Amino acid sequence: MRSLQPQTQTSTTRQNPFKPLTMTERFDIAVIGCGVVGLAILRRLSISGLKCVALEKGADILSGASKGNSALLHTGFDAPPKSLELQLMQTGYAEYLDIRHKLNLPLLETSAIVVAWSDEELAKLDAIEAKAIANGVKDVRRVSKTEMRIREPYLAKAALGGLLVPGEHVIDPWSAPLAYAHQALAHGAKIIRNAEVMAAKRTNDTWHLSSAQGTIQAHIVINAAGLYGDHVEALAHEAQFTIKPRKGQFVVFDKPASKLLRAILLPVPTERTKGVVLFRTIFGNLAIGPTAEETDERENPKTDTATLEKLKARATQMLPALESVDVTAIYAGLRSATEYSDYIIEAHKNENWITVAGIRSTGLTAALGIAQHVAKLYAKHFGKLPKKLPQPIWTHVPNLAEHLIRPYMKGGEILCHCEWVTRSEIEAAAQDPLPATELGGLKRRTRAMLGRCQGFYCAAHVTAAFEKAKHATP
Repeated sequence: MRSLQPQTQTSTTRQNPFKPLTMTERFDIAVIGCGVVGLAILRRLSISGLKCVALEKGADILSGASKGNSALLHTGFDAPPKSLELQLMQTGYAEYLDIRHKLNLPLLETSAIVVAWSDEELAKLDAIEAKAIANGVKDVRRVSKTEMRIREPYLAKAALGGLLVPGEHVIDPWSAPLAYAHQALAHGAKIIRNAEVMAAKRTNDTWHLSSAQGTIQAHIVINAAGLYGDHVEALAHEAQFTIKPRKGQFVVFDKPASKLLRAILLPVPTERTKGVVLFRTIFGNLAIGPTAEETDERENPKTDTATLEKLKARATQMLPALESVDVTAIYAGLRSATEYSDYIIEAHKNENWITVAGIRSTGLTAALGIAQHVAKLYAKHFGKLPKKLPQPIWTHVPNLAEHLIRPYMKGGEILCHCEWVTRSEIEAAAQDPLPATELGGLKRRTRAMLGRCQGFYCAAHVTAAFEKAKHATP
C-alpha cells in the first residue's frame, strides 16, 4: 500500500545547460514562458501526470517580469470585486500557505496598513474597508492615530489613521518559482532555456514550435509568455490583446532600515494609481515602490534619477528616520499589463491552445491559483487529468530569508560578505537541478552581489567560484 505521507526530495537529475538538446518526443503540454506563472502551471500539470515541457527565451527562468517585483503576498482586499484576478489571487494565496513548508518557502508575517495622510484620505477608508469585506477579507479593521503610533513608532506624525489588513505578508519572489520548477522537474517535466519560440505550426493534433533550441512537438500549447504574450499569441492566431508594459521603479534601503517598520505601508489609492508601497523585504531590507509608468520597454527597464529621488523623498516623509539610512540598490520591474482590467485566461478548444495573459503585479500571489484554473480548463476542454495521482514529490529550495536560518550560520567560507553568501551556496546554485548559467540567475538563487557593495568587492571571487562550479562534473 502506498504511504499517505508526502515524499521529500532535495534534488533531481541535473539538467546540463551546455549540451545541445534534441527534442524528438511529443509532449502533452508545452508552456511558453518560465516566469512565476508559467512555472506554476508547469508544476501543476506535471504533478497531474501530464508530460510537460516549458520553453524560455531567456538564459534563465525569471528573465522577464517575474524578476522585479515587490514580493507581497496579497489577500485581494482591494482587488476588483468578482474579478478573475481576485478569485485566483485568493486561491493562490491559500495554496502558497498550504505548501510552503513542504517546499521550504519563507513567509514574513507583517500585516499591512492602508495609511491616511489627509482628511480626504481618511474619509475614503470606510469604502476601502467595505470593499475588503465584500471581497471576503473580513479581518480588516480601522486603526486610530494613537494605535498606529504604537504599532509603528517611527511613522511620521502626519499619519491620521489607517485600515489594518492582517493577512498581507512578504515572501521570497525568486525561491517560490524556483521551487515550482524543481517540483515540475521531479515529476518528469523539462525546462529548455534560450529557446525563444519563433514560429508555430499545427498539424492534425500536434503543435510544432520552432525555437532556438530546435522544434518541440506538443498536443497543447499554453501561452504564458508575459511581456511577449501578444507576440506569441500572434504565432497561432490573431491576438485579441496587446501587452502594454508598465514600469515600476524601486529604491532599496540598507538593512538597518528594516528595524524602522513592522507592517507594509499602503497608500490610499486614487482614481489614477494605487500609489507606492513602503515594505520590508524577505532579505532584510526596506524598499519603496513601484511607480506606474507606461513604457515601450519589454526588457532591461531603465531607472531614472529624478523618479528615484522622489521615491526616496516619499519614503523619508513616511519614516523620517530613513534620512540617515543609505540606499543599497535601485531597480525597475515591468508588469505585463494589457488594455483590459482583468486577467485574460481562456482555452481555444479548436486550436489546442490556452492563453494566459495580462497578469500584472499580483501574479506572484495568483500564480498557483492561475495554475489550478488552467488545469480545470484543460480538463474541461482537452481531456480529463489522470484520476489516480501518486503522492507528490516535495523538493526543498535553499532558504534566502533573513529572518530564518541561513547556510553561513552553520559555517563555511563566505564569498559575499554583504549578504553572507557562502562558497557552498555558489557551488550548489551552479550544480542545481536547474542550474544558474549566468550571474543574474546566480544572484536570484543566492543573494550574492545584491548587498551594500553590489559586487564591488566580491564579484571576482564569486564569479571565479561560479565559473569553476558550473563546469564541474556533477
